[in-house]
Amino acid sequence: MRQPSQAIGLLLSGGLDSAILLAHLLDSGRAVQPFYVQCGLVWQECEQAAVRGLLREIASPRLSPLVVLDMPVADLYDEHWSVTGRQPPGRHTPDEAMYLPGRNPLLLIKAALWCRLRGIDQIALASLRTNPFGDATCAFFDQFQAALNQATGGDVRIVRPFEHFTKQQVLELGRRYPLAHTFSCVAPVEGLHCGGCNKCAERQNAFRSARLIDPTTYATTAASGIAS
Repeated sequence: MRQPSQAIGLLLSGGLDSAILLAHLLDSGRAVQPFYVQCGLVWQECEQAAVRGLLREIASPRLSPLVVLDMPVADLYDEHWSVTGRQPPGRHTPDEAMYLPGRNPLLLIKAALWCRLRGIDQIALASLRTNPFGDATCAFFDQFQAALNQATGGDVRIVRPFEHFTKQQVLELGRRYPLAHTFSCVAPVEGLHCGGCNKCAERQNAFRSARLIDPTTYATTAASGIAS
């Protein structure tokens, strides 16, 4: 095994939170190894386009080339809306409607192992305090980290710099970053945010709460502007 690196791994989804965390880590002087995990979900192509655009915008000597890992879930999720694109959660659905079974462990396992095998001793994700799911709790991350390190004989730490943040606080931190190069929609329309799903509503509300201009082009609604 290689000696531990000063770099930190980062799960980069293309959404607002992980994009802001990436830029914040670079601004803090950290070297960052970004990961995108391909799961075969209906918004994957749009997310990847946003990720690559973001990486071009914030290019830095401390930013390593993107590593793309495959974790297909069609054989697990079967007819789930995230795979089929049929009847995704609308803007008025509760956050619980967005549940993707085992999402965080599926995303973490290969990226964390990649880090372990290459001497990177930390991997970060942009989980917020408002995340309502069981695989986003402190207990889950502690237990997952312990199991991973027991299995590999390593010491990779899972870190969550935004674990006490709300979405509004994250947006306020990221106000000067290129947020147009982010994507957070579960029902894209010809490469655009649909404007009508749960994630688009969350995105619109976040910009409004932070009193920031929303740079997003939506397919079905004009949502840009500063909240009054």
